[in-house]
Amino acid sequence: MTFVVSLTGGIGSGKSAVAALFARRGITVVDTDAIAHELTSPGGGAMEAILESFGSDFITPEGALDRARMRALVFRDPQSKRRLERILHPRIRAESAVRIAAASSPYVILVVPLLVEAGVDRARYQRVMVVDCDEDVQIERVMRRSHLPDDEVRRIMASQVGRQERREAADDVVDNSEGLDDLEPQVEALHRRYLALAREHPRHGD
Repeated sequence: MTFVVSLTGGIGSGKSAVAALFARRGITVVDTDAIAHELTSPGGGAMEAILESFGSDFITPEGALDRARMRALVFRDPQSKRRLERILHPRIRAESAVRIAAASSPYVILVVPLLVEAGVDRARYQRVMVVDCDEDVQIERVMRRSHLPDDEVRRIMASQVGRQERREAADDVVDNSEGLDDLEPQVEALHRRYLALAREHPRHGD
């Protein structure tokens, strides 16, 4: 069984930057958001079920999920959110498992943005790494990156678990308040730790 580290953090915390630093060290990164985008692109594995469940109003002319319209729906309608999750989550888990099994690196980084919200499942990964930063820094980053207004960013953050709850779920915390130069030594230290833990981790067939 591959040693898996699940990476999570709030919106704008810097999950992608941290994942990229592990990838530069030759570690396989499995990103559940990227898988979700593949599943909801034209011809994606979730599109037929989404069309059947939500109707053609939520499909673009190209055959992809209309993400803006779906985002607006699930924010105001928890039942629709659960319906979409029932379609996507099993497919994301299945594809994640395939990619993890195919990885040849000593361990795998599994990026799950809403890991704490969905519930920590230790059967799927051995460590939880949280990327953390000050909430004002999160807001600034998201506004700059996504051109969203302040109130919308705060609304998204309010829909996620609080910073303290996320930190309490962590085995390892990466502080991304200062930027890339400060990330490098933290990632290098964790990389060395995970290499050691992976060597001790039993694999099937050993």
